[in-house]
Amino acid sequence: MMEFILYKLPVIVLIIPLVSFLILIFFGKRLPRRGDWLANILLFTALGFSILILISYLMHGEKVSVTFDWINLGEGQPKITAGFVIDSLSAIMLVVVNIISALVHLYSVKYMEGDPKYGKYFAYLGLFTFSMLGIVLTNSLLLMYVFWELVGLSSYLLIGFWYERRAPQEAAKKAFIVNRIGDVGFLTGIMIVFLFIGDFSFSGIFNGVAQGKLAGGWLTAAGILIFCGAVGKSAQFPLHVWLSDAMEGPTPVSALIHAATMVAAGVYLVARVFVMLSADALTVIAYIGAITAFISATIAITQNDIKRVLAYSTVSQLGYMIMALGVGAYSYAVFHLVTHAFFKACLFLGSGSVIVGMHHIQDISQMGGLKKKMPVTYWTFLISTLSISGIPFTSGFLSKDSILSATLAFAQINGGINYIIPVIAFLVAGLTAFYMFRLVIKTFHGEPKLKENYEHCKESPIQMTLPLIILSILSIFIFFSFNPISADSGWILKVLKSPESLNVGMQGKIYHILPLEEFSEYLHHAHYPAMVLSIIMAGLGILIAFLFFYWNKVNTEKLKVKYKFFYKFSLNKWYFDEIYHLTAVSLTMGLSALSNLIDKYIIDGIVNGAAYLVKNISSLGGWFDKYVVDGLVNFVAAFIKFFGLVFRKFQTGKIQTYIALLIFSIIILYIIFRAF
Repeated sequence: MMEFILYKLPVIVLIIPLVSFLILIFFGKRLPRRGDWLANILLFTALGFSILILISYLMHGEKVSVTFDWINLGEGQPKITAGFVIDSLSAIMLVVVNIISALVHLYSVKYMEGDPKYGKYFAYLGLFTFSMLGIVLTNSLLLMYVFWELVGLSSYLLIGFWYERRAPQEAAKKAFIVNRIGDVGFLTGIMIVFLFIGDFSFSGIFNGVAQGKLAGGWLTAAGILIFCGAVGKSAQFPLHVWLSDAMEGPTPVSALIHAATMVAAGVYLVARVFVMLSADALTVIAYIGAITAFISATIAITQNDIKRVLAYSTVSQLGYMIMALGVGAYSYAVFHLVTHAFFKACLFLGSGSVIVGMHHIQDISQMGGLKKKMPVTYWTFLISTLSISGIPFTSGFLSKDSILSATLAFAQINGGINYIIPVIAFLVAGLTAFYMFRLVIKTFHGEPKLKENYEHCKESPIQMTLPLIILSILSIFIFFSFNPISADSGWILKVLKSPESLNVGMQGKIYHILPLEEFSEYLHHAHYPAMVLSIIMAGLGILIAFLFFYWNKVNTEKLKVKYKFFYKFSLNKWYFDEIYHLTAVSLTMGLSALSNLIDKYIIDGIVNGAAYLVKNISSLGGWFDKYVVDGLVNFVAAFIKFFGLVFRKFQTGKIQTYIALLIFSIIILYIIFRAF
């Protein structure tokens, strides 16, 4: 039984959402309710199987890998293999992805009710889930890239689902193109790895790196290039600009993309190849994560669209995870990936509940007082907000506190400018608490701004509130650790042990200076100072939010005027879109226009000119052939024909005619000779 669960059931779990996609895309219109019930049954079945796989893995305790030959390039050439792996990382992520996807399916039954493309929507959800599960399960870097691109395709379909409007069209194209930029780097990194090691499987790559086949600058380059894929998918600076625009898709899609699936793929990728990353590559990753977390947090504090605030919150939290991986805290990064999936999915689905209740109003400045009208949405939203803010007794506190202690330990080990990492991390913790409670206060507290919408507002149906309740419960500490202030004794960190070094980089130490055991010591000593400081920062953020927006002790309108530059700078998202439009986009469009002109007037000009010349030469040849060659031939023929006609008058075949002509000729000759 154990063998079946660990060796065969993962493939069934992978195929289930694909079956959902194929049935609904081809036969959805013929099924009752467009097949939504079938999609839900299949996804909840996959969730049940995933939980069974995780429990079996925890009991089994050893990694399971199934590999088969995929492409055979011939004798003496490396074989390209494929397969799946069940270890602590994939087993946990399998459950997380299926929990979010199943609950999004259930939530969508009411949220998308009445949509003309209702069945197609559930089909796309199945394709997306299949693609993400493929990334989680595969044991090959090349096959991961295949599923990676499938995630890009399915996210394009979901973000642009309402393609009748221009905004979703533009958002889908933006997400697709920006991700392709990162994927070029990812593919280049894969090719470097294969060039030096000759294998795409993770085990083969790690063995090759450990043996020194890929080392030094090339190893660092490969690691950073592979990380470029994560920069695109996980919306890291400078490719973070697509994610906020992706809000144009349906709200359940936002929960799916921004919680445990698409954006998590980049973090999962870095975690999967973590042991082959050199110290220099990890340092780059740490700083990219820190910069991303800071930029997106400063943008979120002024946004008024409820989904856009949550989108930039997602970017910031992803920055936290990437930063944690960069400082060597592998297990803490994955732990935060798991906790973030639950509370962020709850927040997005909660925002969808609010949007439906407010008749599709998304501007929080037009809300207020919804606590009384939507109590279930409010309390689940509040619990998730407490969790993302890092308040004790929540899962977010455990994972965020772990990351903050890791950044502090990293700075203590490396010193110097590296202290900027924990400074940013703690500052972002305060900003997160501030903008999230700003969101809660302006949405659920105070007086309603739109009376008519408020009067007609009511709590969402059970299909929408049940996922909120489940996800908010999963945002409490007890599911991950019985100790509310430390996750180290919890089951998840015991399972997610940081992997050992591959003896590469800095004299066999990829944790910047220290090996894993000594690094863990620094983490232990940094835990309590980081915890106290994180609580202080979160408390300050919440207090300032209440002073500004609940108690109204500070006139925010005057602050906007006084600090107009900074307010506009944040509100306009640091002008990244404008900068990119003036540089990369304008350059691309300019080069396209120039290429079009070159193609139209030079390339086509040469082709058309040659055609014109050949055409005219041919016309001249045709004229010469028609009037000279054919004319001469026709003249000869006409001349001969003329004489033929003349002589035919004399050649009648009658003897009397010939005698008459003879006599006539003799008479003529006689006259001529007589005259001369």
